Amino acid sequence: MSIKKAAAAALVAALGVTTLAACGADDAGKASGPSGAPAPKTVTLVSHDSFNASKEVLAAFTRQTGFTVKVLKSGDAGEAVNKEILTKGSPQGDVFFGVDNTLLSRALDNGIFVPYAAKGLDRVPAAYRLDKEQRVTPIDSGDICVNYDKKYFADKKLAPPVTFDDLAKPAYRDLLVVENPERSSPGLGFLLGTAAKYGDDGWQDYWKKLKANGVKTVDSWELAYNQEFSGSAGGKQAKGDRPLVVSYASSPPVEVLYAEPQPKTAPTGVSTGTCFRQTEFAGLLNGAKNPEGGKALIDFLISKRFQEDMPLQMFVNPVAKDAALPELFTKHGVVIDKPETMAPEKIAEKRDPWIQQWSSLVLK
Repeated sequence: MSIKKAAAAALVAALGVTTLAACGADDAGKASGPSGAPAPKTVTLVSHDSFNASKEVLAAFTRQTGFTVKVLKSGDAGEAVNKEILTKGSPQGDVFFGVDNTLLSRALDNGIFVPYAAKGLDRVPAAYRLDKEQRVTPIDSGDICVNYDKKYFADKKLAPPVTFDDLAKPAYRDLLVVENPERSSPGLGFLLGTAAKYGDDGWQDYWKKLKANGVKTVDSWELAYNQEFSGSAGGKQAKGDRPLVVSYASSPPVEVLYAEPQPKTAPTGVSTGTCFRQTEFAGLLNGAKNPEGGKALIDFLISKRFQEDMPLQMFVNPVAKDAALPELFTKHGVVIDKPETMAPEKIAEKRDPWIQQWSSLVLK
């Protein structure tokens, strides 16, 4: 899954259809649709399973606009995007949140969004605005990185890996678990990170080295992080035996937040030379029943109020320049100065062939 992100999914996300803001406003019925008739009072946000927001913040949106937000969660990012492609023109909701730069071209090429220039977009750096036609609005960013179990490496008196190259060294044999890029957004981001690092003709040899070094592949972040990884709370309970996992740079603050009592330092660390930058977007769905409510919601998603609520709800970074990070992030998080990146056009061209090549190399 995406931005999410995945770290939030196992900890705070609820599955299914959830009305997150039930607080109405006195003038809720005054909003009108394009025909002049009263617009629906509910705006439906379709997302991956990791979307979360505080009730207080979404209630503020209701007070400001008269619209109540209903959230429809549709699986991981890839699954959610595919559902919207299948229902193009007759969507499940009004706004889609959670398509990231690894899947963006698939959504745009299939025409599931209509252009909308969000109010406040000037507060978002141009580097995040990947669609010149403004069919999607950047909402958050994060870095997919290998995480390590600090206790394991301290006990073994072994320095944790820092770079992609390190992961293929004999010292780290049988220690890494990754996600299948065909099924998992973090897994796809990690694959793209290796392609960005080693080039079109070099990443395959790198994965051959990882396979020879005992890399383990599972289908989802949930299985990798909360079952196989020895450093997470879930992994400890499941007696996971892999001290290296593909997750997020924001995962260590999560481990602190949900621990009882909270430790002074995070039990997990980040291999900062293994990261790929991920950006998540929201867009107005083609055929939305409440386009005016959808536009208002997209405006709100990049507002300072929502952007500052987001880190502790979905464990991602805000994209608005005026949004501050919470202390949990600044104290226990890691800033990735030079993540691997890739142009959306190249991802669009290479993603599916690379996944097929990866499957042949690693799974067979």
